[in-house]
Amino acid sequence: MGAHGIEPKETIPASRKLGRDDAAQLAAKASKLIVAKGKKVTTFATKGGPSEEAIDAMLGPTGNLRAPTLVTGKTVMVGFNEEQYESLLIG
Repeated sequence: MGAHGIEPKETIPASRKLGRDDAAQLAAKASKLIVAKGKKVTTFATKGGPSEEAIDAMLGPTGNLRAPTLVTGKTVMVGFNEEQYESLLIG
């Protein structure tokens, strides 16, 4: 992000664990939820509230919100996929 002159408004350290309730709150504020796990990218519509499947996808094996998590406008992206990040951040 720094290479493109983009600075985060908020950074949460990994020592602060965000769980299912935190993930549900993030997803509820989004109109689009993107979850990346390696090369697999899944997009969820959150109209009417996020589905249990969407919230489950946001969580790692320990039940905590997966990292990195990016919120830009009404879009939330969880996990890392270079093409998706470029698309969201650079346009």
